[in-house]
Amino acid sequence: MPEGHSFSEHVLHDRDIRGPLFDFLEETYGRIRIIEEKMSGRARADAVMVMPDRICGIEIKSDADTYARLAGQVKNYDLYYDMNFVVVGTRHAMHIEEHVPPYWGIITVEAVEEANLDFYILRHPDINPNMEPEKKISILWRPELAHIQVLDEMPAYKYLSKADVAKKILERVPEETLRRQISGELFERDYLTIGDEILAYRKAAHPGKRVRRRRKRYRVT
Repeated sequence: MPEGHSFSEHVLHDRDIRGPLFDFLEETYGRIRIIEEKMSGRARADAVMVMPDRICGIEIKSDADTYARLAGQVKNYDLYYDMNFVVVGTRHAMHIEEHVPPYWGIITVEAVEEANLDFYILRHPDINPNMEPEKKISILWRPELAHIQVLDEMPAYKYLSKADVAKKILERVPEETLRRQISGELFERDYLTIGDEILAYRKAAHPGKRVRRRRKRYRVT
């Protein structure tokens, strides 16, 4: 480190923040699961924190980032998640409250020594008033919806679209119960086998119809 400089002046990038941030969130909130790079409407959430009865979107604005896309990201995150956090480096800490709604949580991060970051919850998140249940439940895949139908002793509705099945679930299952069930499905999601599960579900729902596997890459921790 050049003379006259401190670690707090070190420019943090997204890649510097993620791992230590996820450790901090686990220490703070206990049982969680982090899903990275989750499409949320027209935005891609840097991370989604799954808790036993809530889902929290996480947007990281490192020292190297700008606010150029933040307004659109806030709008899209708000449609999908029960709560949201923005995580900012020291360069943004003084002004971030001007750029996110008052119900968003704010975490600041600072490099205090080599390979050691200091996280501080500047503001805890409140419940997001703009979350749309139809958007949130769309995060689940069809086999996960089918499992919720079993848990709640609902008909299979195999010939309804995914959106129509989701609507049936929203109409029938109490909100508090469904919050926990959605989180439960995401806790148990196995990104190594979900492709096979989806393929098996489609074959069972449409016997005799040729079903192709869709190739998709997922990133998860």
